[in-house]
Amino acid sequence: MSSSLTDLSQTLAMLSTRYADQGPETVLRAAIREDFPGGIALVSSFGNEAAILLALVAEVEPALPIIFLDTGKHFDETLGYRDLLGDHRGLKDVRSVGPEAGLIERDDRDGMLWRCDPDACCFARKVLPLRRALAGFEAWITGRKRYQGDVRADLPVVEAQDGKIKINPLAAWSRDRIQAEFEARDLPRHPLEAEGFLSIGCAPCTERVAPGADARSGRWAGRDKIECGIHFPLDAVAG
Repeated sequence: MSSSLTDLSQTLAMLSTRYADQGPETVLRAAIREDFPGGIALVSSFGNEAAILLALVAEVEPALPIIFLDTGKHFDETLGYRDLLGDHRGLKDVRSVGPEAGLIERDDRDGMLWRCDPDACCFARKVLPLRRALAGFEAWITGRKRYQGDVRADLPVVEAQDGKIKINPLAAWSRDRIQAEFEARDLPRHPLEAEGFLSIGCAPCTERVAPGADARSGRWAGRDKIECGIHFPLDAVAG
């Protein structure tokens, strides 16, 4: 599919109709095999709920490119979970993409940018690497859901961002549905979940969640920040 502005709008409208009221398995099959063959990737955090979408993708196309943003700030447990899930589901193309060494040397030499300017840290370690990793793709898949609230509450199944189509096949799934699928598929859990980490990002910016609190409350706790920026248009997060 073409990615010109006009064609992108037409593609978005067509896919919005085509994917309406379809389950994630149907959406994934259509997107991977029919709409963007060879031109789509899954971006995964390998966090608490990542195993569900990875399992669904593995059933459709285990060789689909899986992009993991290796920020250099992840918990060791997340890196281990990435390797475990890749082997567990037979995923054949897990790509760990890191920030540019020269940019980190210039802007975050002491590795403490997350403390004084977390937006700039996310931009250098997530936003720019993802842009580079997606350069050859027309579309990408995310694991976001509406139940996660805030800017995700009205999440569509398909959207457009920075000239690419973005697909959210699990948008309508509830937390209960996610947990039920974990049990039904006997999927391994992120090892930090049992310790109270219910939404896992980079280690310096992730805390345990208090009992009964929103799962994402442990992300950038105490700051006026709720997203890393990869799901916003580039011109909205660029410094």
